[in-house]
Formats: sequence, structure tokens, C-alpha cells
Amino acid sequence: MPCDKRMSSMAAMPEPHAPHGLYEVFLRVAQDGSFTAAGRSLGYTQSAVSRQIQTLEDEWGSTLFDRLPRGVRLTAAGRALLPHAEAVRDRMRAARAELDALRSLGGGVLRVGAFAAADMTLVPRAVAQFRERHPDVCVQHTEGPTARHVALLAEGRLDVAVVSAPAGGPLSGPELHPLLEEPMYVALPRGHRFAGRRAPLRLAELADERWIEGDVRPEQTLLAPALAAGFRPAVAFRVNDWTAKQGFVAAGLGITVLPALAAAAVRPDLALVRVSRRDLPCRHVYAATPRGPSPTPAAEALLGMLREAAAALVP
Repeated sequence: MPCDKRMSSMAAMPEPHAPHGLYEVFLRVAQDGSFTAAGRSLGYTQSAVSRQIQTLEDEWGSTLFDRLPRGVRLTAAGRALLPHAEAVRDRMRAARAELDALRSLGGGVLRVGAFAAADMTLVPRAVAQFRERHPDVCVQHTEGPTARHVALLAEGRLDVAVVSAPAGGPLSGPELHPLLEEPMYVALPRGHRFAGRRAPLRLAELADERWIEGDVRPEQTLLAPALAAGFRPAVAFRVNDWTAKQGFVAAGLGITVLPALAAAAVRPDLALVRVSRRDLPCRHVYAATPRGPSPTPAAEALLGMLREAAAALVP
């Protein structure tokens, strides 16, 4: 009676339909030398195993087993197929292990991009937390402007990118996950007349200053939103790196605008004063993922850590 119950439950089991499932059945029959014994090992009925072997024989156009009075034996064609079936099984096992590692964050690669200011504090904090929690995931990082990262996301070459957009200028293309609204500061030498200012500065008060910016054309800098109101900064030096900009300011060669993310790593010999939002609105910072497919488990985990880091940096 127990045997009958077992065979009844086997009959309810689904049959393997994927090609690699057929090879698993083939290898089990070759090992056990019997359709019935292979069925017991795999949880299928003898007739289900027989049908799978017949399907494989029809596919290859060759008889793979000699049916004997007691069990079965590989034919020459079966012996030729055997090492290839083993290779298919091993590759599928490796694929399953790799997919399991991706789901459990026990392996795989996470490709992250960010603009320069975000790489000063926000992204390093989140990535450090990610590496601590998921040390077996390889994190690859690229730095560059937002436009480049948007293109890389569209091409499937990034999993997550930290990108920015001016107020009123939303990004199109990727899936956006808001992180923060980033206020703007002006970095001044410690001896500057506005160094101790508590109230936000209006840019009109800085009309006679020399500026250190990433481009001699103000419309290509963070000062661009103020140009519509008639503010025309005098760019004295073109400097791209945020740390280098601070060095120029500390030397008294000019002043510069620093977004909040860069201001979090300001030099101690500089003074920061908030710029009025009427002149320079907050910049929107997002974590972006490719539009369409769901983020990978690793990307989902990093998104949460980016949100935590952003909340700590800019409330």
C-alpha cells in the first residue's frame, strides 16, 4: 500500500519540458540503467521517463538506449551523447548557482555611476555600507556628467546612476528615484566681508566678485539659472574639480558656487553662505535605473542605502 501511494504522488509530478530537463533524465537513466529506477530517483513515473527519452531520441534521430529484458543500456549513439549531456548539466548547475547568488546578493556585479559632487560624500557612504553588507558583490564605478550616465543606463551598461537636474528641468529616459533637493552655497575665503553672513546671499550682492567655475561661459555652470534675471558673473578661472575650486578660493583668487553635496566636504579655511533660492533654486538629485526592467536585487539594496545617505547629508 505505501508503494502505491508513492507511485500515485509521482504520477502527479510535472514532467520536465526544458531541453536541459531531458538531459537530466537521460543522465539518470544512463546511471541507473533502468527507466523505473530513474523515475524513482527523479520523482516521475516509469512511463513519464520513457516518454522523455523517446522525445530525446526523436530529436537526435538515434536510439540512445537498448531496451533489455531487465533495464536498459546505452547504445553507441547514447555513449557519444553522454559527455555532451554532462556538459549541459554542469553548465545549467553553474547558471543556477550564479542566479541564486544574484538573488541572494552572494555574488554578481553592481555597476554604479555618479556625477562628481555626488561622489564626494553621498555615493561613497552608500557604497561603503553596501560593501559591508554584501561583500561578495563586485561594485564597479564610473564618474561623469548626468547626460553620460543617462546614455549608459539606456544602453544597459549601468544598473544605478546618481544624476541631477535643475529645478523645472526634469530628466527623461531612466526611471527616477528622488533622493534630495540640493541647495546652493557660495564658498568664500575666511576673510571675506560676507564670511559670517547668516541670512542667504542674493547674487546681486556678489556682482563685483571674480568667480571660479567649471566653464568660462556662465550658462554652462551652476550659475545658469540666475542669468535670466540679468546676473552676469565674471569668470576669472576655469576649474572643474571641486577640491581644486576650493583651493583657488582659499588663495583669494575668487569665489565659487558649491552644491550641498560638495559643501559636505568643504575645506576648513573656507566659509559657506547659503545662496537665496530666488536666485539659485535647489537642484534635484535622483537615483536612476533603466526604464522598463525591474532593478536587480543589488540595485534595490543600493537604492535604499542611497536614500539613507541622502537623508543624513541634506535633511
